[in-house]
Amino acid sequence: MRYAVLVTGPAGAGKSTFSNGILTHLQTSKRTGHLVNLDPAANSDAFEYEPAIDIRDLVSLDDVMEHLGYGPNGGLVYCFEYLLENMDWLEEELGGYEDDYLIIDCPGQIELYTHHPFLPTLVRQLQRMGIRTCAIYLIESQFMEDKYKFFSGVLSAMSAMVNLEVPWLNIMSKMDLVTSNVEDKGSGRNGIRTRKDIARYLEADPMLLVSAPGSREEQTERNSKFHALNQAIVQLIEDHPLVKFLALDLTNPDSIESVLSHIDFVMQYGEDEEPKEPADLDEGDFAEME
Repeated sequence: MRYAVLVTGPAGAGKSTFSNGILTHLQTSKRTGHLVNLDPAANSDAFEYEPAIDIRDLVSLDDVMEHLGYGPNGGLVYCFEYLLENMDWLEEELGGYEDDYLIIDCPGQIELYTHHPFLPTLVRQLQRMGIRTCAIYLIESQFMEDKYKFFSGVLSAMSAMVNLEVPWLNIMSKMDLVTSNVEDKGSGRNGIRTRKDIARYLEADPMLLVSAPGSREEQTERNSKFHALNQAIVQLIEDHPLVKFLALDLTNPDSIESVLSHIDFVMQYGEDEEPKEPADLDEGDFAEME
């Protein structure tokens, strides 16, 4: 059984860094993983591991912009439409991998996850090939600094979840840049966060959008033209509590192992493996029992 993890999320969320970190952890755990680059605009310097499959071998954004005169966004859409027309290339590239983890690093354009048909088509292709697939969606911890920016990330994640319809995990990346130590104000770029505050973001508490009753912020919000929109967003998230985040600190092996364990669980990793037959055993397998 082969397994594919689609690494998605907005630009700057740390998708390539996450992919590198997971591959390192897989190697340390004596498991096999391969990087698949699906970003035609990727910078090779961002990859700690050489991609086993690289969309740039088929089409690159630089070539499309140079020869067709497209801008970055239009060129990116063209690249994926070109890939959709040449899915036999991807199928051939994927054909040589068995019992492996394929870490698929996707680009950072949100529209590819929320309403473009590319990723849903890719998912169906992977499933048709017998590759068990899940997706993760990263947003960086800096989103916690602005509640409106945070909930725009929540809604984007929710939209992508509905669009792709695969087992899904949301991850709050770069948690090493957040500190809850009031004595160490400089260690976290995003400032001081108590455990309770962080928990409200990881659980995507919609009441973060609502200021305390009677406060100056609450009076300002009531007079704002966005007040009704905020109330609608609160109601939507309360009615469809789909988005929760796992905290990820890539400097902490335990944090990486926790995220990988969740990925294994949602994809049912290893459940189809056959147990060892008696003929496969030898005396060394029972050394600890003597």
